[in-house]
Parts: sequence; structure tokens; C-alpha cells
Amino acid sequence: MLCFILYTALLFFVMWLSSRRSSGNDAFFRGNRRSPWFVVAYGMLGASLSGVTFMSVPGGVYYGDFTYMPLVFGYVIGYFVIAFLLLPLYYKLNLTSIYSYLEQRFGVSSERTGAIFFIISRLLGSALRMYLVVFVLYELVFSSWGIPFWIPAVVFIALILLYTFRSGIKTVVWTDTLQTTFLLLAAIATVIVILKNLSMSPSELLSASASEGYTRIFETDFHHPKYYWKQIVSGAFITIAMTGLDQDMMQKNLTCKNLRDAQKNVITSSFLFIIVNILFLTLGAALIYYASHTPGFELPVGPDGRVLGDKIYPLIAKSMGGFTLVCFVLGMVAAGYSSADGTLTALTATFCFDFLHFDKRDDLSEQQRVRYRKMTHVGFAFLYLLIIIAFRPFHNDSLINILFDIAGFTYGPLLGLYAFGLFTKRSVLDRYVPIVAILSPVVCYILKLYSPVLFGGYQLGFELLLLNGLLSFLGLMLISRK
Repeated sequence: MLCFILYTALLFFVMWLSSRRSSGNDAFFRGNRRSPWFVVAYGMLGASLSGVTFMSVPGGVYYGDFTYMPLVFGYVIGYFVIAFLLLPLYYKLNLTSIYSYLEQRFGVSSERTGAIFFIISRLLGSALRMYLVVFVLYELVFSSWGIPFWIPAVVFIALILLYTFRSGIKTVVWTDTLQTTFLLLAAIATVIVILKNLSMSPSELLSASASEGYTRIFETDFHHPKYYWKQIVSGAFITIAMTGLDQDMMQKNLTCKNLRDAQKNVITSSFLFIIVNILFLTLGAALIYYASHTPGFELPVGPDGRVLGDKIYPLIAKSMGGFTLVCFVLGMVAAGYSSADGTLTALTATFCFDFLHFDKRDDLSEQQRVRYRKMTHVGFAFLYLLIIIAFRPFHNDSLINILFDIAGFTYGPLLGLYAFGLFTKRSVLDRYVPIVAILSPVVCYILKLYSPVLFGGYQLGFELLLLNGLLSFLGLMLISRK
């Protein structure tokens, strides 16, 4: 509990430093366009990792070995597309909300369709990431005190609301650097402690893990959901959609001083992301090797007898003593804050610019804009809280798979819309765009459900996003004209 209080105090100190000179709408939405690119690049690691990477990627090694890495290699391809295709467009149009592009290209219905799909995806995805953090800390600390689950959830959301309330994205850019640091330190410290307990060096651990099959990177079975080429292609499009077409991630990039700085930030982030994911997969190998070679230790299992990957790290951290547990708690607290602060700010920006049209309405005074912004910010925080509390009875699988499924269904229409806008010169019947955007995920859901039967045993995995985007593109073609 003391770790949580001290870390939160440090976070609010960073908030005070970053917001003391400016707190208006331009600071809240665009950070006054003064963020140093290297600060954004480093902070984006924490925003991309979240509590799901912190727990699900290491835990996923139990069933998937290192087959997550081809997905990460695909991320790098996606980051280059963002740097040299999407960022120039956003800076050229001087956008605050990236979905304003859809209004300029197609019309208001398209803009709001894109914004709604982002809001649904981010509300669900980010709230579930935050849920995982609250759930683990509740199990480790608060449940033994007899405190209901909803109380720590309320505390977390209230604190995030408070430190983003004044300066929004300007504060988030700097607090993300703090959160990235603690996430990485927690993972590194845990690996060091495990190596010390096992009396092994890092190379010895990886060699021993390889001999037991934990470090296999490439899945060569074409029918498998993690077939490596499918992972690479999916990783590229996941990054394009979940970063390049995501207001949360792009809003941070758009706080850089100019396009060149934003591009340097994105390219740097892509290569750092490879290194960081290798670290977390190594952590996973260390955790599983430690569990299998420690007498009397049993991995956590669910009612169906399957090992619960999300619970491996917290259980081992708790069993290894105070220092490891403190590192884990600090990492989880950092992950919790990084999962929600930027998203809450991005949701507010999307609603204010794509529905209230702050950039076009001359009838609103600055005071009215600030008031509407604050009301929107509080409203999304409340929705966040409701989703976190409502999800608890349904948590019985690795969240990283659930999150990628959500992304596949919700970012697919965005991928189709932007691809159609960028690579064709055709106009669409704007009023029919929402219908196309709804039908595409429905068809994809049916195909995913019956893919083994329809395609001779082939299972749709992360490439669901690409298929969804393609169906959206074809649907837009049907309602388009020269």
C-alpha cells in the first residue's frame, strides 16, 4: 500500500511540474506542440505495454513459447507506414482529432463512424487493461482486508481523472516516461532475483529454457493461429490500426514540434519495442523455468484445469518475498496508470472535436469549451469504471487474446475507411458508411466462428483485423462513385 501511495505522490508531482505554466485547451489536447520527440518515444513504450503486456506476455510463454515475437517484427513494418504515410497527412491537415480527416474526405457520418468505433474499442480495451491491474492488486492486497472490489477501482479512476483533469495530454506525455521506467525496472529486477535464486546467468537461463522448448519463436504450422508469416502480416496491420488510426497514440505524436520530430519518435519507438518485448518474453521464460524447478510450487489453474497465464507472475512474485512483490506492485501500478490516462484524454478529444466540433464552432467561448471538456472527461471516466466493475465475473482467459479480438472487430472498419480514402479518389454515399462499418465486423465474427469448418481446419487469428478492413474497403467500393 505504501508503494502505491508513494508512486502516486510522485505522479502528481510530475503533473504539477508539467502543467504549472499552461492548462488551457491547447495544452490539454495538443500539449502546445512542444513535446520533445525522445520523451514521447520513450513514454510510448509504457503506453503500448500496459498491464496486459506486463502479465499476459510473460504468462503466454507457457502455452505459446516466444511465438509472440513475429507479431512484434510486424509491428516495426507498421511503424514505418505510420511514420511515412499517416503522420505527414495528419501534420499537413493540422489535425487535433485524426478522425476529422474522414469528415474532410467523405463527410460527417464517416467522421462520426470512425470516432464511435475508436470510442468503443478504446473504452473496452483500455478499461480491460485497467481491470487487470485493479484485479491483481485487489487479490494481492485489498481482498485480505475485506474491501469490496469496486473500491480500489473507484480510487484508481479518481486518481487518473485528477492528474489528467488540468493539462491532459501535456501531463500524460511526461507521466508516461515515469510509468515506462517503472514497468521496465520491475521486469528487470524480477529476472535478476530469479537468476539469483536459480544460481544461473541470463545465457544459462535462455539455454535451459530453449532445451525445454520455451523459446521457440516461429510456428510453422500453416493452420495454427500463430503461424509466423500470419503473425508478421497481422502485426503490421495491428500497428497501423491500433497506433496509426488510434487517437490515443497519435495524439501523443501530434504534440511533437514538427513532422520530422514525430517521425523520429515513431521509428525510435519501433526498435525499442523489439528490445522491450524480448525482455518480457525472457521474464516469462524465467518465471516458468523457476516454477517448474522449484519443489512444491504449483502453477495457478482455473476450474477447467488450464494454467492461468495471467496469474503466473503475481503468484511467483508473492512467493519470492518482499522485494520481488514490491517490484511487481510498482510495475502494475505504473501499468494501470499508463493504460488509462492517455486514453481518457484521447476519448475526451475525440468527442469534443468529432461530435461537439470545437474546431468549427465560433459560438462557443473558451470558458464554455473548457466546461464541456471537463464534463466529457468526467463522463468517460465514469464509463471506464462501469466496464471495469462489470467485467469481473467474465475474466477466465488471457486478456491479451480478448483485447486482440476486440481490436480485430473494432479497428477493421477504421482500416477500411482510411485505406479507401488514401488509395482511391472515389467519393462515397456518406449516409451509408455506418451500415458498411457495422456489417463488416458481423461477417467477420461469423467467419471466425466457423473458419475451421469453412476453410479446412484453418483458424482465423490476428489476421481477422486485415480481413475486416478488406471487407470494409469492398463495402465502401459498393457505395462509392467517381
